[in-house]
Amino acid sequence: MKFGERLRELRNEKNLTQKQLGDIFNVNRVTIVDWEIRGKQPSYEILCKLAKFFEVRTDYLLGLED
Repeated sequence: MKFGERLRELRNEKNLTQKQLGDIFNVNRVTIVDWEIRGKQPSYEILCKLAKFFEVRTDYLLGLED
């Protein structure tokens, strides 16, 4: 599973919209779309914040482990 799929799955588990997640991380909804659908990845700093927020490891978010 790729980063975008994992992010979308985790976001949906918390019942957050793309806009709500963007607001939490101070990015716009289009950035979340880029991450979830267009295959882009966040900066290392944001990746670490996402992992902490969702209580998962960065390797899990990146699809390197299950």
